[in-house]
Amino acid sequence: MRHSARFLPLLAALFCIFGGSTVEAQTTQKQWQLTRAGTEGYKLTLTQAPVRQPGANEVLVKMHAASLNRRDIYVMRGRYPMPPRGRLVPLSDGAGEVVAVGPGVTRFKVGSRVMPIFFQSWIEGRPTPDVTASSLGGGLDGVLTEYVTLNEQGLVAIPDNLSYEEAATLPCAALTAWNGLFTRGHIQAGDNVLLLGTGGVAMFGLRFAVAAGAKPIVTSSSDEKLARAKALGAVGGINYKTHPDWEKEVRALTNGLGVHHVLEVGGKDTLPHTLASLAPGAHVALIGGLGGFGGDIPVMALMNSNATASGIYVGSREQFEAMNAFIAKHGVKPVIDKVFEFKDAEAAYQLMESGSFFGKIVIRI
Repeated sequence: MRHSARFLPLLAALFCIFGGSTVEAQTTQKQWQLTRAGTEGYKLTLTQAPVRQPGANEVLVKMHAASLNRRDIYVMRGRYPMPPRGRLVPLSDGAGEVVAVGPGVTRFKVGSRVMPIFFQSWIEGRPTPDVTASSLGGGLDGVLTEYVTLNEQGLVAIPDNLSYEEAATLPCAALTAWNGLFTRGHIQAGDNVLLLGTGGVAMFGLRFAVAAGAKPIVTSSSDEKLARAKALGAVGGINYKTHPDWEKEVRALTNGLGVHHVLEVGGKDTLPHTLASLAPGAHVALIGGLGGFGGDIPVMALMNSNATASGIYVGSREQFEAMNAFIAKHGVKPVIDKVFEFKDAEAAYQLMESGSFFGKIVIRI
């Protein structure tokens, strides 16, 4: 017997009360899929798919929102380092509500507001060699779908101060910025922080730095975006088109000292400028390659400034929960450029690929 989706949470609760572990009401769903398109990567297609009911230690989540990262463009274009797949549900970042639980579930209940973690198998401590195979929207199917069924260990609770749309931006970009600044960088009040660009990672870096009492500096090719970043708390903005040797501007803004932290998302094209911007004892979080990957390890540049560099690839559930506590304590809000409807997912991808956005791009489900 089929029921309207609006009765699903009530039905799920009744099943749980009386010992049931599945919900029979919702058997199919709308789902975006990436399907192989020859050598050109994948084609994004809206389709119908079955809803898998939760088994032992699993929960069924009704997704309310998802968000895009630059990684999702690389996946679609076939340029992301992962085993080839004929079909894939895209996107790693989302937020939703638990509507059914399987036997043995203790972390969540029907009605819990949750976010999936990026690496489903990285719970705490150091990552294992096979952790990348558990990434959503890559090794595993992602969240651009109406329902997902996941192990309860692969979820965290949404901070009370965030909506579903806001929470959907956290799993990848926010946690990457958090680990770059806090876990690896040990940011302190008064530190100078350099943020390259105005995408998701950089804008979370801006929000976190301001909340920590640090002094963020933002680079962009757009004066309008720099003005918006300053309105959010940046102490300085540098147009790298106007100032191609922008490390000189960084030095000027910091009275010659340089920066203590960099969220380095540019790659080989920006790294030489980044290294010339460092204060003694600085930390560089190596995150992305918008300008291309590769290049030599700058050993002498790091040694001369007593600096450290860390490769940051998102993080663990333990780190996610530590970040969420900080977000709740300081009332941190993500910067969202635009929210698209589920049917307009292709337009959301186009905006992400264009680069003409500020902060995060969200899809409401």
